[in-house]
Amino acid sequence: MKKVVLASLLAVAGAATVMQPCFAQDTPPATPAPAAGQAGGQVQMSADEYKAYNDADTATTPAAKAAGFEAYLKAYPNSAVKQDVLQKLMFAYSGTNDPVKTLDAADRLLQVDPSNLPALTFETYLRRTASDALTDPAAKTAGLDKAAGFAQTGLTATKPQNMADADFQKLKSQATVTFESAIADDDMSKKDYADAITAIKTEITGAQDATQAPGPVLQDVFFLATSYMNSTPPDYLNCAWYATRAAAFAGTFAPQIQPTATYCYKKYHGKEDGYDKLQALVKTSLTPPADLATTITPAPKPADLVANLIATTPDLATLAIIDKEFVLQYGKPEDADKVFGTVKGKSTQFPDTIVVAATADQLQVSVSDDAVQSKTADFAFNFATPLKTVPAVGDKISLTGTYDSYTPSPLLITMSNASVVEKKKPAAKAPVHHTVHHTSN
Repeated sequence: MKKVVLASLLAVAGAATVMQPCFAQDTPPATPAPAAGQAGGQVQMSADEYKAYNDADTATTPAAKAAGFEAYLKAYPNSAVKQDVLQKLMFAYSGTNDPVKTLDAADRLLQVDPSNLPALTFETYLRRTASDALTDPAAKTAGLDKAAGFAQTGLTATKPQNMADADFQKLKSQATVTFESAIADDDMSKKDYADAITAIKTEITGAQDATQAPGPVLQDVFFLATSYMNSTPPDYLNCAWYATRAAAFAGTFAPQIQPTATYCYKKYHGKEDGYDKLQALVKTSLTPPADLATTITPAPKPADLVANLIATTPDLATLAIIDKEFVLQYGKPEDADKVFGTVKGKSTQFPDTIVVAATADQLQVSVSDDAVQSKTADFAFNFATPLKTVPAVGDKISLTGTYDSYTPSPLLITMSNASVVEKKKPAAKAPVHHTVHHTSN
């Protein structure tokens, strides 16, 4: 799903109460009355000016309408209806699918009406869309910051004097979806997941119907899930809820969302049993019930798993390396020391470790499957004699060393008296002896 759909913006912009002045033709030049920009009032203008305005306003194509209004503004730069013309010009350019000229018209409109919601909506939407397409991180962040700035202005925009309260509230609620979504996008680009969560929850609360069909709002429900997942510490329960909700209504996009939903569920619950209950719950509510944490029980905590492992393993020395590492990371200090005591001072060979960092004096390598998958080092081998040839990162290398010490967070087991295990050369083949047969005459 695309992050933003132009149709959603046009729906917001189209809901605006565009000023429609009532013109009174007058042959000689006349003074505008009343003040410019007041809908429902009369603006007097010459026949030539009225014709230029009316020709542009009744043009049958967006391009012709835009050209007509540009000509009008050039001929009458101080028009009493300049604000109205600029807004219509902005909509005309949007109809030509020209984001550059639409933005230019929005910029000009905001100079005369800084709180114009349609203009702020276009600024937010178009700048965000352009920024999301950038590949340079710094440029992308700068662009999203600018889009979020227009969004923040839009959220605090005040009602125009000539607009009914109900019309303004309808327009504001629709525009808020675009504003909050852009703010969340900016927050996520900077890994500010807490603020992203706040923005998206505000957005989807005001557009709950849109969370039940594929579209930009439902996609933001998924981004809400990933923001919970990427928070520090991760909130896997809320991630599971909102990702499952997004998958439930995503139609053909569900296969792209479901892996995140089941991942978060398993990270919280420990296994997949009972997931069907969560799938049923999300269809009836956008937000999780207050008792969700008791409905879906959390997996045992790492410390509890360590305690059970220690209690049910008669000989701790027989634990697999991944289990030993789990105890060293998450066990109580006394349990971790007990497990490390079974190997401390012992020399061990590790075949085909993967180099993560290398100097002549130390190699940091991945040994366990988890470390290999995450491309992190879980062992450091210290050499008494510096290496003559330092391996490259990513190389596979066999090592021996003596267990010396460890740090639990992040886990790193240090080995002393390290040495590289040279690969054995294949045995030379025995020479082939050919039997010579002699024949006698």
